[in-house]
Formats: sequence, structure tokens, C-alpha cells
Amino acid sequence: MTVAGHRRERLAEEILHEVDTMLAGELKDPRLAVPANVTEVRLAPDMRQARIFVTVLGTEAEQQSVMEGLAAAAGFVRHELAERLQLRRRLDIFFVLDHSEEYGQHIDELLRQTKKSET
Repeated sequence: MTVAGHRRERLAEEILHEVDTMLAGELKDPRLAVPANVTEVRLAPDMRQARIFVTVLGTEAEQQSVMEGLAAAAGFVRHELAERLQLRRRLDIFFVLDHSEEYGQHIDELLRQTKKSET
């Protein structure tokens, strides 16, 4: 891995921690009252765009509401990240609802069913 690759990984990790902290109580939008966690941050190779994957505990309507709240707060989050991480370039951020945990539980359930049917 190149030095730039390590920098990208470190920056993605820092973004993850900062946005997770913001979700824990700094963002005052009532739509963000549902528990949400940042699971992953993927930076583009030029480090100008970040996709922030978020897991939301709740119904589909609550998930949609949280995603709308995050979209509305994107400008504030972008500004705070630039200030806290001392970024020189403007970072475009996109929030993505992460369904990987639900998918993993579905796969586990399928595996349990096949194991039960074998015995």
C-alpha cells in the first residue's frame, strides 16, 4: 500500500469518528432522534468525496426520516469536518443507508435453516 493509501484510510477513519460523534448528540435535528451509527466511510481516490454509510435502528419510515435529516445537515457536517480535521480541500459528503447488518442476519438465518434441514 502506498503512503497516499494509508493517508486515505486514516482520513476515512477520522471522518467516521467525527461524524459518529456528531450523530451522538451534536446534531439537533429532531429527525435524528432515532439511534444511528456510522459503519464505514469510503473516500474517493482524490479524497474529495466521501460516502458515509449509516446504520439506523428503527422502521423504514424512521430510516427514511434519518436519511432526510442527514441530507439536510450535510452542509454543517462538511463544515465541521473541514474545521476539525483541518482539511484544505472541500469534501463532498454523501450519506448512504447501510443494510449490511440486516443482510448478514438474513444469511445467518438461511444457514441455520439449512443446518436444521440436514439433521
